[in-house]
Amino acid sequence: MSTTVLTRLVARLLLLPVLITALAILVKGYVNPGDGFSAGVIAAVGILLQYVAFGFRTVERRLPLRFAPLLSLTGLLLALLVAFLPVLRGAPLLTHWPPANVEPVHLGSLELITAMAFDVGVFLIVFGFSLGVIGAIAHTW
Repeated sequence: MSTTVLTRLVARLLLLPVLITALAILVKGYVNPGDGFSAGVIAAVGILLQYVAFGFRTVERRLPLRFAPLLSLTGLLLALLVAFLPVLRGAPLLTHWPPANVEPVHLGSLELITAMAFDVGVFLIVFGFSLGVIGAIAHTW
């Protein structure tokens, strides 16, 4: 498959804005605290655009995508930790911290709460899985 210079240029120029958009949606989403699933899909589409424009082998050399399964595993462990850690303390499943009457720690306007950690876990699962599937399909071509 051959692509034009313009296609490769546009793909190269769009990668960073797509990843920044995914990060913005992860952090703030449509409603606080974020949207890990949508952010993971958007980031994966940005990488898919690179595969289409440059080809599988070139993208694999330029980006560390071989770690996609590790991203999924890390995300799964993080999401499970957020979900089940409260159970070990005697609280119901997915009880978030801090409680409603406690002011959370802020990093700028970002609230550091367990819901945000759960969204990061979901993002890593979706992004890693999507890259793995895209890579598996690309290997068959």
